[in-house]
Parts: sequence; C-alpha cells; structure tokens
Amino acid sequence: MSLKEAQAFGISEFDAILITGDAYVDHPSFGAAVIGRVLWDAGYSVGIIAQPDCKTYADLKKLGKPRLFFGVTSGNVDSLVNNYTANLKIRSDDVYSPGGKGGLRPNRAAIVYSDKLHSIFPDTPIVLGGIEASLRRFAHYDYWSDSVRRSILADSPADMLVFGMGERQIVEIASRLSKGENIKDITDIAGTVIKTEISNWRSVSHEGYVELPYFTEVSQDKMLYAKAFNLHYQEQDPVRGRPVVQVHPKTVVIQNKPALPLDGEELDHVYELPYARMAHPSYNKPIPALAPVKFSIVSHRGCFASCSFCTLTHHQGRIVQSRSIGSMVREVQRMTKMQDFKGIVQDVGGPTANMYSMHCDQWDSYGACVDKICTHPLCKNLDTSHQKQVELLRRLREIPGVKKVFIGSGIRYDLVLADKSGYLSELCEHHVSGQLKVAPEHVSVQITDMMHKPSRIVFDEFRRKFASENKKLGKEQYLIPYFMSGHPGCTVADMVELAEYIRDNNLYTEQVQDFTPTPMTASTCMYYTGINPFTMKEVHVAKGREKRIQRALMRYKDERNYGLVLEGLKMVGREELIGSEGRCLINRRNGR
Repeated sequence: MSLKEAQAFGISEFDAILITGDAYVDHPSFGAAVIGRVLWDAGYSVGIIAQPDCKTYADLKKLGKPRLFFGVTSGNVDSLVNNYTANLKIRSDDVYSPGGKGGLRPNRAAIVYSDKLHSIFPDTPIVLGGIEASLRRFAHYDYWSDSVRRSILADSPADMLVFGMGERQIVEIASRLSKGENIKDITDIAGTVIKTEISNWRSVSHEGYVELPYFTEVSQDKMLYAKAFNLHYQEQDPVRGRPVVQVHPKTVVIQNKPALPLDGEELDHVYELPYARMAHPSYNKPIPALAPVKFSIVSHRGCFASCSFCTLTHHQGRIVQSRSIGSMVREVQRMTKMQDFKGIVQDVGGPTANMYSMHCDQWDSYGACVDKICTHPLCKNLDTSHQKQVELLRRLREIPGVKKVFIGSGIRYDLVLADKSGYLSELCEHHVSGQLKVAPEHVSVQITDMMHKPSRIVFDEFRRKFASENKKLGKEQYLIPYFMSGHPGCTVADMVELAEYIRDNNLYTEQVQDFTPTPMTASTCMYYTGINPFTMKEVHVAKGREKRIQRALMRYKDERNYGLVLEGLKMVGREELIGSEGRCLINRRNGR
C-alpha cells in the first residue's frame, strides 16, 4: 500500500495497481484481496490504493504509474447500495471502512475513480471489476436517480470491464498486456466487456451476436427494456452463452460470453493463497466487515436457485463450483495457528451454504437450462445429496484446536427436505449456533412464485422437521427467517397475509428487508417496467406510500408504524385486525 513497502520487496514500479472503495483487508472474502493475491501468484507485482480521497489527486498518485494497468472496483458492495438505505437515506456508517466510518467512498465510485485516474494517467489502461461494474455492464435501471443509465463502460473512460468472478480474466489481461498487446486490441477474453466506436461495429459481421435494443430505445420504452433484460439474461451461461451487444449514443458495448468457472483444483489454489486474514497494519481502527467472516471459509461458488431479486445469476452464475475437502481442512488447520483463533469456525458456505458439491450432469456439456429453473420446482436431474457436505463438516470439526464449526450463511430448506443423508440431524446437533438463517421471503404463493422461492407449504414442513430434530436432541434452537416487503407483485393484502403468518407462528423479528431495486436483477426490471420480463405480463409495483405501508405491516408491533399499519388494514378492508383481541395486529386508539 506504500512505496516504502514496495522498496522492501525490491519493487520500483508496480505491474498493476488496484483501486478499491473498501479498506484493504487481506482476506478471501474481499474481492480486491483475491485479485491482488491471484496476480501476485502469477508473477505480477501489485499495489493497492484503498479508499482514495478523490477531493485531491494525491492518493491516486502515491504509488506512481503501473507498468500494465489500473484495476478499479467500488469494493465488495455497489457504492450506492453501500451509501444509502432502501429509503434513499444516507447511511452514517460503512462496515468496510476503518472504525465503520461512513462517507469514505464516493457515489458511483468506479466511475469517479476511473475519471480521476484517466485525467492523471491518460495513456494507462483502466480495467473495471467488482460487483458495481459487473452488474452495470448494460443499460440499467438506477434506483438512486430513478432513471435508466448507460452501461458503466460507456459512462466512464475505462477500457475494459471484467464481469463475474474475475481470476481467469485478470491474469489473461495482465499476460497479454505484458507481451505488448494494446488494451484496445484485446477483444476476445471470455468474462470481459469491451467497447468500440459505432462506425467500427457497423463495419464488421454481427453473426453469432445477440443484439439488444439500443440504449435510446430501452431508456424510453419499458416494454423494450424488459425484452432487453430477458435477452441478456438468457446468455449468462459460460457453456451456451453468446456475445451480447448494445449500442449506446457514442459507443457500442460488447459483452463476451461468460468465463468458464474455475474447476475444483483452481478454486482450491485461489483460496489457499497466503492471505493474512487481517486488515492492513496501517489501520489503527478495526474494519467491522472482517469480524463476522475472519474465521469463515468459502466452500463453493455459484447458485442454481435463480431468485428473482438476486444478482448471482449475472455474477457467479448458476453452475456450482466446489472446493475439495482436503483444501478446506488445510485452510482451517492454518486458522488454528492464528493467535486470535478461539476454536470457532464462523461459517462454511457460499451463496447458499448447503449447495456444496451439488451438480447436474448437463452443466458440463450444455450449461444450465435456458427454459427452466433448477429449484422451481426442484429438478429431478439435480443431485441434491448433502453427503459430501456432511463429510466435510465432520472432517472440519475433528481438526485439533477446533471446538465448533457453524453454518453462518443461509441454507436452502427445500434442498434439505430433498436430502437422504441425515444432513438436518447433523446440522442441528453440531452446526447451529442457536439460530439458523433461512429466507422464505414471503408466504403468498403468487409472490413466492414470482421470486422463484419455495412455497409456504415447504417452509412449514421444514419448520416442523427442524423443531422435531431439536426436540430429539434436547436443544433449544431457533430459525431466523428473512421476509421481504415491497417486492414487485406484492400488494398490501399480501403483506397483511404475511403479518398474520408472522403473528400466528410467533416469527416476529426486527430483521426485515424492504425490497431495494439493485442493478441487473429480474425483480428490478419488474419494479421499473411493471412487466415480468419472462412472461411479459403486467406486475403490480408498490412505490411511495404503499411501499412504506408494506414495510410497516411486517413490523406491526413497532409503535412508530401504527399509523401506516392502520392505513394499510383499512385500505384492504381488514378492520377486524384492529382491536384488543389476541389475533389483532394493532390496538384501536381514540376511536380510530
């Protein structure tokens, strides 16, 4: 992070310099750390400039000019998601900053950093990466400006964009630049997005490309926006995906097909690089985001659930890639030698903890199905056995120095019910820290269908089995369910149904989620257009006051929500839920 550190390594010029909106934490849960370690392992020297002050040029100049390129990321989270609440209020804190201090990264950080770098080093290539760049690679609805914005590559002076998990791409980019290729001539790397002038695009054959409606069309016509979303959604597969093109006013954005996922050995290698699992020693305050993951391990990538509100289909993809048990055993063994390790492995998981080692034979030859979703309903061709995960967890808890191995990330309960390996029993006996996270999201069937989530019946069956297992074990353990308000398709009546379900099953919790339209999800497309992009049918969308009422109904016990809950119940003719009887959601006040 400094020239003084570089001198200790005999480095006079960095091959690559990474700019990140997060504090620098050398841990495999932080994207900049992973990319930095992968480049270093491939033989390239890497400098990191974390959370530069963009009011001046000093921070961006402090490591000099890299030999090959600048890599730019807003950090682990989209900068606008990080800086604002779902109600568009500025957050006062930032868990990715020293001491949790907010305001250390600008809005649209990737664009701001790129603009500044280009003005200082106009001839040095700039490569965008990370979640913000990845999910803004086409024209997209931007909730914070309530408008359709151009591709981030068209909106910035960057030369190239890496989307998805970028280890393969970044090493190939470095290799080809190191051999003397010009960044503008590197146009064929899978998992990258490039741009070209409109005249150049029109002078070549377009065969094999999927052309989206132009930016000017999707920014003015919601039906075309929904059509464009469906077109690029279908191509986000590394096996069957085709290049996707979108013309913008001054440039053409071209997404190459997604990169092939890392195989097991490659994934093992990435996660066994010598991460310090600590924040950089220059910080004198802790980085809050590190604490809950410091002693966790990533077991796999990818998620085949295709939840409508989730970005994983466009980022990690639907094909699950799993590490070997031996690799994870070695990683935990290294953890046990760390001075502050107390014997607790905080989490073993991925996007969905219990998808570890699950596979479909079709993925290898044909990719994920274009016409169906693996879990809705659960596909019979999918191997849903949890046996490998049971074996993994047993191996980890046998390691000397390990007291407990917990599952801290969420599990997919429909997969648990399909399992025959005894996973639920093992989970309840050894791997729940008293509370287990699950995400039913809603109970109205039309909403769960739209979300691509299991129905209430499936959740109720899982709750019964979870309670039964814990009773057998003599344990008092609880489910922490995550519910969502304001999702497209959801009405006030649906939220009253959810509130009654929460009441009847004693599931009231302060941990609720108001739908936030983040870039490049199917749900965000529905929110903006009022159209389901997969059926092209109209969808009800709650905005403004109705959205606030929906959120309030999920927290009906909070006195601050009384007025909104009252309004919502009257809106749908459910006044019988206003009163002092046990089944009422709120008490009647002053004759109202």
